[in-house]
Amino acid sequence: MNDWPDAWSDDNRNNRYGRGSANAQPEGARVMRQVQRGPQYGQGPSAPPYGGGVPQQQQPYGGDPYGNDGYSGGGSDYNTGQVYGGGAGAVGGNGHGGRPAPNWRKRIKWTAITLVTLLVVVSVSTYFWADSKLNREVDLSKVIERPDAGKGTNYLIVGSDSRAGLSDEEKKKLRTGSAAGQRTDSMMILHTGDNGPTLISLPRDSDVEIPTFVGSESGKTFKGTGRHVKLNAAYAEDGPELLVRTVEFNTGLRIDHYVEIGFAGFANIVDAVGGVELTIPKGGMKDTKSGANFTAGKQTLNGEQALAFVRTRYALAGSDLDRTKNQQKFLAALASQTATPSTLLNPFKLYPTMSAGLDTLVVDKDMSLFDLADMFWAMKGVTGGDGKSMNMPLAGSSGGNLLWDKTKVKTLVTELKNDDTVTVTGN
Repeated sequence: MNDWPDAWSDDNRNNRYGRGSANAQPEGARVMRQVQRGPQYGQGPSAPPYGGGVPQQQQPYGGDPYGNDGYSGGGSDYNTGQVYGGGAGAVGGNGHGGRPAPNWRKRIKWTAITLVTLLVVVSVSTYFWADSKLNREVDLSKVIERPDAGKGTNYLIVGSDSRAGLSDEEKKKLRTGSAAGQRTDSMMILHTGDNGPTLISLPRDSDVEIPTFVGSESGKTFKGTGRHVKLNAAYAEDGPELLVRTVEFNTGLRIDHYVEIGFAGFANIVDAVGGVELTIPKGGMKDTKSGANFTAGKQTLNGEQALAFVRTRYALAGSDLDRTKNQQKFLAALASQTATPSTLLNPFKLYPTMSAGLDTLVVDKDMSLFDLADMFWAMKGVTGGDGKSMNMPLAGSSGGNLLWDKTKVKTLVTELKNDDTVTVTGN
C-alpha cells in the first residue's frame, strides 16, 4: 500500500529532500553525533536526550569515522555519566575534596617578605644598640697643626694598661697590677686602602719630640721646647689627643681615627669568641711578670692567657720589638677567628663578643660602626695574603730610646699617603 499522497509517485520522489531509504531501519535509528547539553529550562533531570527512545547503533572500534572520538562511541564521557575533565570523587576536578590547590608562589613570596622584614628589623636594632655602646671620648678637633690628609684611612690603635672595670681579684688574676691612671702598652698604625692593609707597630720606647700642643682638658697651649721622650710618655702626659699630635708631628702622617682598648676588654673579647688558636714558637714562653707560661706548639689561649701573651717582653730576646710582633700576630689571629660564619651568624656568640669589645672600647667622636668594621676587616686581611705587618724602621738607640730611621720613615709615609704598595721594611 502506498502511503504517499496521490499526487506523488515514486518518480516524483527520486531527487527530493526527505526521500525514503532503502534501509528497513527507520530514519530515527541512525546514529547521530552526540552533543553534551545542559538541562533546558523546564526539563527535568530525567529527560532523555534527542532520540533517546530509539535503539542506538554501535560505532565500530575506533569511534567516529571522522576522527571525533571525544564526542561519541563507547568511551564517551557523556555515555558514562562522568563530567569531562573531572577527577574521581572531586568537585571541580582538583582531587582535594573541593578545596582549591595551594598557591605556592604566593606562599613563597610572603614568606620571603616576612624573612626580609625580620632581618631588616634585627639589623637596624643591632646597629643602634652597638652604636650606643661606643665610647666616643676622643676629640681630634683639639689636635692642632695637622698634616694634610692622604688617600686611604689611617687608624691609631692603642692598647692601654687601663684597669677600669677590673675588680681586685681580676687584677690579681690577670697580673695587671694596681697602678693609678693608664699608659699605652702598645701602639700601632693601621692603613687601609686599595693596595691591601698595612699594620705598623710603634715601639713604646720610640724616641719622639713633644711638639706644641693644646691641653685636652685645660685648653691651654703648651709650647714645644724640643724635648725628647719615649712615645708612651706622650699619652701619660695628656692622653689620646697629645699622643695623636705627637705621632702626626714625628711622622707627617695624618691620623683619621683613634681606637683604644684596655686590659679588661681585651680579655673579655677573647673569652667571648671561645679563645684564639695560636702557635707558640720553639722553646715555649715563660714570664713571671706577665704570667705567661706556654709550651711550644699550637694551642688555644683564653682571655687571661692571651693578655699574658701580648704583654710578655722579658721572655723575649728582642724585648719590645719581638713583643710588638707577637701583638700583631695575635690581633690578626683574633680578627680572623672572629670574622667567621660561626660567630657572625650565631647571635649567642656575636652579641657577647660585640658587647665585650664595645663596652671598653674608646674611640674618637667621628668614628662610626662602619669605620670600626673597616678597621676590623683590615686587621683580618693583614695576614690574609694582601696585607703587610712591620715595625717602624729603626736606626739604633740613644739613652734607652729607640731611634727611627728617618729616611725610611719618610719613604714609608709617602707610600702610605699616596696609597701605594709599601716597599719599606721594618725591624
